[in-house]
Amino acid sequence: MAEPHAEIDIAPFIDHALLAPTATPEQLEQWCADADHYGFAAVCIHPAYVKLAANLLHGRRPQVCAVIGFPYGATTSAVKLYEAQEAVENGATELDVVINLGWLKAGKADEVYREIAEIREETGQVVKTILEMALLTEAEKRLAAELCMDAGAAFLKTSTGLYGGATVADVRLLKEITKDRVGIKASGGIRTLEQAIDLIVAGATRLGTSRSVELMHQGRRQKNIEEGGNY
Repeated sequence: MAEPHAEIDIAPFIDHALLAPTATPEQLEQWCADADHYGFAAVCIHPAYVKLAANLLHGRRPQVCAVIGFPYGATTSAVKLYEAQEAVENGATELDVVINLGWLKAGKADEVYREIAEIREETGQVVKTILEMALLTEAEKRLAAELCMDAGAAFLKTSTGLYGGATVADVRLLKEITKDRVGIKASGGIRTLEQAIDLIVAGATRLGTSRSVELMHQGRRQKNIEEGGNY
């Protein structure tokens, strides 16, 4: 386990996620303001809010990341491609794409590869593939990772958060598989600073969480305690 006082600035790792189905434009404005204030890597949002986020973050450090095929990955390839292209036209520079898990489990590796490769080639943007690792065997995790890397994915993402959160074991497995060829995004259930640091130490290069500001406050409190002050 990582020490609570580990000297890691987690802010540049964070994809600040606003993926609740009830998310409002007002919440998005706050999310973008927080991402800019803390220096998060990106805001991760539904495609319907990409244009607003791109306007709010224009010229700022955080990237605009849109989820594609979210949360089940079972829409058709044509729909996913259109959704990805429209998101990019509206200002997204990163795409978190849920792979088709049914195809993977049915042995349709070519279809999984082709879908991701087409999105990557047609949009020209950073693609992070969501593997939903809690639903996969180890052999399927390895196959999914290799297919997505071959298809041009820049990151492998552990989960949507619906079926279990990111685990240190899964991040370590992805690090072993990828050999640092691509990034690793740990996502789902990250509620404490200690969890976040453990995942980074294990090999995560991005963290997907809706509790980003809370994590920053935890870090601030911890630093204050170490320095003998009051929060």
